[in-house]
Amino acid sequence: MKTNLRLVRNATVLFQYAGKSFLIDPMLADKEAYPGFDGTVNSHLRIPLIGLPVDLKTVTDVDAVIATHLHPDHWDMAATEKLPKEKPVYVQDEHDARYLMENGFSDVRIMEEENQADEVVWNKTACQHGSNDIIADSVMGPIIGKASGLFFHSEGEKSVYFVGDTIWTQEVENNLKTLQPDVVVVNAGYAQVVGFGSIIFGKEDVLRVHRAAPHAQIVAIHMEAVNHCILSRKELHEYAESHLFSSSLHIPSDGEVICF
Repeated sequence: MKTNLRLVRNATVLFQYAGKSFLIDPMLADKEAYPGFDGTVNSHLRIPLIGLPVDLKTVTDVDAVIATHLHPDHWDMAATEKLPKEKPVYVQDEHDARYLMENGFSDVRIMEEENQADEVVWNKTACQHGSNDIIADSVMGPIIGKASGLFFHSEGEKSVYFVGDTIWTQEVENNLKTLQPDVVVVNAGYAQVVGFGSIIFGKEDVLRVHRAAPHAQIVAIHMEAVNHCILSRKELHEYAESHLFSSSLHIPSDGEVICF
């Protein structure tokens, strides 16, 4: 089966790779099910800002689920309630595994540095989910916690790097230059925490990705679905055009499939 990515909404993705299907970072609630995130911009808005563009069966009919971390816009209560409890779920660490097992999931697997499921091989990569100041803050630091990225690289397939919820760091730049991914999926909504700034990529960071990996195709997601993401698809598209890398950039609509 040809490698493809279907953006469901926000960072929720259906990913077909090397004959396997994965649901990544499921946020499955109905529109406006939850209050906006406290301490972030536009917190008066209820989230998700939009409804699911596909039915639940389509989302859950996968071989496995991967949670890069358990923030509610990557794994919400609806995911806990609606996902089949016997489905294999890969998580970043023991803390996240314990939460899911306590909520009834029977096949929870902690990702190693390198992981394999049949012909699919992927690495867990490091993220920094905000500035040094927010991570060191006694209140916000524990809330921000850890996040992870994913690098898929199976024989005969294009390599795909899900950068994850991170700001631009030297490690991200090194990954791009060393791994030389064919496709880079970026969480590009420029989410803002009051007093601390951005905790994920913005448009300038997407340009940095292009400059570090000029031959890669870039897919921008995590936009226009939660209250604190302030970068719109339109603004990113216009920025890419003005900086001459729009031909390398895909900005999918919710529900859209991109094939590689």
